[in-house]
Amino acid sequence: MQTAAGAGAATIRRFYRWPLLVTVRTRFVLIQTSHAGNVGAAARAMKTMGFDDLVLVAPRWANVLRREETIQRASGALDVLANARIVDTLDEALDGMDHLCATAMTPRDFGPPTRAPREHFSRFAGLSQPAPAPSAVETPPQGIAFLFGSERFGMRNEDVYRCHVCLSIPTNPQFGSLNIGAALQVIAYEWRLALGSFPLPGSTPQSDLADAARVAGMLAHLQQSLEALGFLDPLAPKKLMPRLNQLFNRASVTHEEIHILRGIAKAVLQQSAQLQAKVPDGASASGEPEGQPKAQDIARATSASVLQKLD
Repeated sequence: MQTAAGAGAATIRRFYRWPLLVTVRTRFVLIQTSHAGNVGAAARAMKTMGFDDLVLVAPRWANVLRREETIQRASGALDVLANARIVDTLDEALDGMDHLCATAMTPRDFGPPTRAPREHFSRFAGLSQPAPAPSAVETPPQGIAFLFGSERFGMRNEDVYRCHVCLSIPTNPQFGSLNIGAALQVIAYEWRLALGSFPLPGSTPQSDLADAARVAGMLAHLQQSLEALGFLDPLAPKKLMPRLNQLFNRASVTHEEIHILRGIAKAVLQQSAQLQAKVPDGASASGEPEGQPKAQDIARATSASVLQKLD
């Protein structure tokens, strides 16, 4: 399959030490599968990773590709089922493949080396974690086949022996049982990473960050509102505004966020002005208008009014 181009390939390339594979024929082979649902699940797992070459060797049901359970478990991967082939022997299934990967939950005493999928694929694609020694790097295959045995017995020893490697997925030592669909999904994912992953779906574009001038203008506006609230004493400001400046620098505020903050400051000033307008010119001996709200009362009322609007 072709690797994904653009941003996806660039992202994955960071995890690789050597050039990525470009084209490798990839085939998934299910041997003597007995449950139709597993065939559908395998097709679905393959399609999610961009693979479509599925071969069934002597399945229990001759019409397994058309059975209702298969179609339901495929969950829309009908093109993979339509492209799938049923053959009588493993030799037919492996035609044209030059690198064979068996699958097993536990290592065998004899046969090909047992490796985790990522460890083995790093020998081709150069995964940096873990990175193989230069002498361990192998020539990428032209065609690779992943073999899965029957649900009940797994792969026969003679089928494993003809493979180049036995892939074993690292699992919980107390419970390592995976059904075929789940195991195939994991291996297909790891192989897709080695080939070059698909780009992530497009996310919401990030807004442009506000420049220093916009942040300074917002802070000046905010300072006015804080003074109107009585929160900031202009005669003894201490380090409040520099601290707020540092806070907004760390937050990396955007243009839209600047507009929101300035809107809040504007609302505070408007409410404060409206309350101040209710105070007559006459004042008591204490310096506060007789029978009218005091400065701290105006500040509290302004705060409550603004918060109510924000709610």
